[in-house]
Amino acid sequence: MKQFMTAGGVKRRVLIVDDEIINLELLGAMLSESFDADFASNGEEAMAALTAPGADYSLILLDLMMPVMDGFEVIERCQANEQLRRIPIIVMTAEKSAEVRSIRMGAADFITKPYDMPEIILARCERIIELSEDKSIIRSTERDKVSGLYTREYFFAYLDRLLTRLDVPADALVLNIDRFHLINELFGREEGDRVLRRAGELITEELSRSRGIACRSESDTFFIFSEHREDYEPLAERLQEELSRSTQARQLRLRIGIFALGDDPDPESWFSRAKAACDRIRGKFGVLTARYNHELYEQTVFHERLIGDVQDAIENRQFVVYYQPKYHIQGERPVLGSAEALIRWIHPELGFISPGEFIPLFEQNGLIRRVDHFVWREAASQIRRWRDMYGVNIRVSVNVSRVDIADPELETKLLNILDEFSLSPDDLLLEITESAYSDNGDRLIEIVNALRNRGFKIEMDDFGSGYSSLNMLTEIPIDVLKLDMQFIRRMLNDERNLKLVELVMDIAGFLGVPVVAEGVEEEEQLKVLRDMGCQVVQGYYFSPPLPADRFSELVEKECQSLNDE
Repeated sequence: MKQFMTAGGVKRRVLIVDDEIINLELLGAMLSESFDADFASNGEEAMAALTAPGADYSLILLDLMMPVMDGFEVIERCQANEQLRRIPIIVMTAEKSAEVRSIRMGAADFITKPYDMPEIILARCERIIELSEDKSIIRSTERDKVSGLYTREYFFAYLDRLLTRLDVPADALVLNIDRFHLINELFGREEGDRVLRRAGELITEELSRSRGIACRSESDTFFIFSEHREDYEPLAERLQEELSRSTQARQLRLRIGIFALGDDPDPESWFSRAKAACDRIRGKFGVLTARYNHELYEQTVFHERLIGDVQDAIENRQFVVYYQPKYHIQGERPVLGSAEALIRWIHPELGFISPGEFIPLFEQNGLIRRVDHFVWREAASQIRRWRDMYGVNIRVSVNVSRVDIADPELETKLLNILDEFSLSPDDLLLEITESAYSDNGDRLIEIVNALRNRGFKIEMDDFGSGYSSLNMLTEIPIDVLKLDMQFIRRMLNDERNLKLVELVMDIAGFLGVPVVAEGVEEEEQLKVLRDMGCQVVQGYYFSPPLPADRFSELVEKECQSLNDE
């Protein structure tokens, strides 16, 4: 006869509850070879054993008719307890009506008295334990441990079953907690998990009022399948209000994308479209919901076309690097000193494609890594060309995206490019935006330190545009602060923005690093920045971004001016 052992080789424990001594002895003898048996003579003793410290029972064999506390009350108490509810109960009775009642209350099986077939009783106990443990394993993998909702895999599996019974209009929803990573950064991962747990509770409460299921698809994104509603704005407002009340991040914001089910039979595509709608309102404060429509369909098709054409664009040089000059402004006259590399896409069929269209798209799917590598190599090639043609060093700033930061080969790729064109790390200035820090601060700090040790200079781009700028300065060694152009555009008309620019200049002075002001378009802006001590500016006041041949004319002109002096 097989013994029911735990993974550590210990017999599973069963609790036999009966007020008849003879029954306890009979069942104990039947089960003792396979299980460790404990005994209780009434329901009160049983509850004491079940709730004792270290109690770990795999099965309860329960008589129904007992003094002090009967078996029905034991079932009821077990069902009300989160831990005890998981222990299967086999009731022992001779009354048919009691069997039905106990099963409806939550018992797993019953054994009819008298106990005259030991092999059958043992087999039923083994079977019930196996079924219970299998169910427990399934339950542990089907639920997301943080939110309590389904995992993504189980969500789509259950959705397939639900669709066979669906007889009402329904919607696919994607709910996202905007800038969730900042909660982890500012308040800690424990607070972030608490927000996700509360979000799961709120979604579960909402679905209890209508047919539907939900899952946590990824860190801060939830998929919800629900009966159709005409207006989801009240739901979004209610969820946002409740979540904000339960977290230290008082400015928490939700976004919900909605796709109304049509003829497309693929659930994955429903949620892909709902996500497209959700992504569309990222950064649009005051707008909580968006529906997928024909315009979004056209945009989705357009984006798929761009994704499919990236490799051709690189191989056929449809991507073109433009260079915006940077001028040192603290001398007697502005002097061209360096440039920023900016990508442009001239598509043979679609024409000029705005960087604002394809860069965010490629950052989302990781293709920006290929594009950035193309820009780095083009910029290095052009630096070498200017040096050979004019005998001058024009340093070029290139973007290092948050996707690049995650690349374990980043340092090697940059050094290989420099070796190819016989350049030094000092020739390429690496611009890193604040969003890279917000996404993975520890990784960014590690990479920045490694790159600076190799001789690269690090520019902090768009300083002041987000929440973490000052925090970054305390942790990341940088060589240049690049002031967000929005401050420059507003500083002459807004006293607060002017004070902020002055504050940035003071911070840079304290750190001993130069400031680059971008977006300078007016002479008055240039004068104010020079008086504040700003060293370098770029913007349309001097020049828009230029293709390499036109930038070369500026270099030639600058060389001529130096020779004349």
